[in-house]
Amino acid sequence: MNWLDADGYVIGRLLVTRGIAALYLVAFLAALLQFRALIGERGMLPVPEFVRDHPFRSSPSLFHWRFTDRIFATVATIGAILAALTLVGVTERLPLIACMLVWFALWVLYLSIVNVGQVWYSFGWESLLLEAGVLAIFLGNADTAPQFLVLLMLRWLLFRVEFGAGLIKWRGDHCWRDLTCLYYHHETQPMPGPLSRWFHHLPRPLHRVEVAGNHLTQLVIPFALFLPQPAAGIAAGIMIVTQLWLVLSGNFAWLNWVTIVLALSVLPDGFYAALITPNPDFASTPEPFTAAVLALTAVVAVLSYRPVRNLVSKRQAMNASYNPWHFVNTYGAFGSITRARREVIVEGTTDAVVTPATEWLEYEFKGKPGDVFRRPRQCAPYHRRLDWLMWFAAISRDYAVGWFPRFAARLLDNDPDTLRLLRHNPFPDAPPALVRARVFHYRYTSPAEHRATGAWWVRTPASNFMLPVSRVDLAGF
Repeated sequence: MNWLDADGYVIGRLLVTRGIAALYLVAFLAALLQFRALIGERGMLPVPEFVRDHPFRSSPSLFHWRFTDRIFATVATIGAILAALTLVGVTERLPLIACMLVWFALWVLYLSIVNVGQVWYSFGWESLLLEAGVLAIFLGNADTAPQFLVLLMLRWLLFRVEFGAGLIKWRGDHCWRDLTCLYYHHETQPMPGPLSRWFHHLPRPLHRVEVAGNHLTQLVIPFALFLPQPAAGIAAGIMIVTQLWLVLSGNFAWLNWVTIVLALSVLPDGFYAALITPNPDFASTPEPFTAAVLALTAVVAVLSYRPVRNLVSKRQAMNASYNPWHFVNTYGAFGSITRARREVIVEGTTDAVVTPATEWLEYEFKGKPGDVFRRPRQCAPYHRRLDWLMWFAAISRDYAVGWFPRFAARLLDNDPDTLRLLRHNPFPDAPPALVRARVFHYRYTSPAEHRATGAWWVRTPASNFMLPVSRVDLAGF
């Protein structure tokens, strides 16, 4: 047995590798199904325009050499195939170097997508998946014992995710400190899920307990990850339960799931004794592999300086990558909470001139609230990127300056790639003559209102987001 081998974490290593592979698979499929409208050659923010203005050193990506929709689809498809093979256990049966190369390829392919994804890929869980993906390269294959230092680096990543999120809340909106944020959050979160309304209507004292429990889980419990077992495993178990609570209460792409996967690496094999008892028979760990793990540990230690400095800073950044490789980042979520829900509702008409008799028909999105009688859907860990950006657009037009006019132009063209991102196209036969966007205030119906009407939401007009425009008005887009 090598001096860096970790005894008793065979199942944890297995669950981590399969879990990261599953999330890679979701990420590549989401990219494949959505990229043409978002960043494709005719997308709202085309990759060719981006790579023309940004050098490779600032955004390393295979697409700096060449980009076409076909090449992107090939990259995403290869990534999905490799992730699927890894998920079903093929990769871990390969020789060690081949196993590492597959994991390296997964990281390179997804890094190439994220680094040209622009605002559509500006979420913390992109960097989190990439950082976890780097560590997965060094988790070894089925013939290699889990490496203690790699497991420790997974805990360090989990610590930064949880503790960073806890600190950003405590330093941020005062409602986190007075325990009232969940009076609003279940209603105003970016993508409510099927149970979000039920969570919103829980008694307010329970909401305060939820917030207090969140502070305990994110500000105190993470330090126990570095204690001997069973303390570390208990801490990870608490984090898993907390993350599952978040999975039930909303849609946060794969943020909660990758956190759960990281926590599974902390649970020792003894935790699963009632289900399975592993009987590993590992080969001797190759010395070059041990040297590579030591080198990785040194790199993580050096790169951790800026995330640690950020954690102790009074001006803590919520999500930040300190290098274009998205490795050893800082994390956090929901430092501030919106008190009222605003939704941008996009509409079109076949009338070339607006009159009092003009009929406006509404475009329906697959994830975000629109039709008040439609129950919010579960989509996580799948990430509906346009729907998420529409939530930010409702907060401020500044978030949509770069892409919303192009989105409107493509609706006026009945662009099939853009319409695939939507649930309903009210103009199936011919494109509209005009489109507009309005802001509405949304709130959940009360139990009595829901029983009486069947509606999930009540909405009231608030303001104009975009006045009616024609294709001529958007000729430059």
